[in-house]
Amino acid sequence: MASLITSALAKRSLQASAALKPICSSIVRKEAFGYQQRHTSYSRNSTVVPDFSAYKKENSGEDSGRAFSYFMVGTTGLATAVMAKATVYDFLTNLSASADVLALAKVEVDLANIPEGKNVVVKWRGKPVFIRHRTPAEINEANSVNVSELRDPQQDSERAKQPEWMIMLGICTHLGCVPIGEAGDYGGWYCPCHGSHYDISGRIRKGPAPLNLEIPEYTIDGNQLIIG
Repeated sequence: MASLITSALAKRSLQASAALKPICSSIVRKEAFGYQQRHTSYSRNSTVVPDFSAYKKENSGEDSGRAFSYFMVGTTGLATAVMAKATVYDFLTNLSASADVLALAKVEVDLANIPEGKNVVVKWRGKPVFIRHRTPAEINEANSVNVSELRDPQQDSERAKQPEWMIMLGICTHLGCVPIGEAGDYGGWYCPCHGSHYDISGRIRKGPAPLNLEIPEYTIDGNQLIIG
């Protein structure tokens, strides 16, 4: 009988211990969790993390694309400027006169080789130039003309720097033909294309030409004529 009672008490004691074990485990876990929460809260409250949001660039992708676009535009502009400079330099180099062209810019003529009463034709800048060594009679005839009756009024002294030398471009002022010397109604030059007559001073006297024969720029130094 006593053994049965002892066995029953032991069984109840084991059941009570089994029932209390989950409760104790729960209490222990709650206590541990509470300690962890307190520790974490304390750690968070005690650590100050700086705020770097003000230094963070917004739209960094757009800024990167814009910088690349600026770089490409600048590079393209620089390359274009270099090519334009080279093109302009080549153009100006080709445009400038060569040595042989500069040599023809001025023509020198020895007047001592031209007899009195004779014509000489020289080429200057691709144009014919008439050089006439006039006689005293031709000079008097040129000065005796009534200038007011001329189509293009000019005194002979306005056209000849030295009376004995008449230097003119040999191009008719009508349509650009080359007149013939010692011909025409006035003893000067005659244009066979349309019948213009020029006197011994190269002034238009008859025909369709509107102006006198043009006088080029020239200087006479002794017997040396420099045209241009």
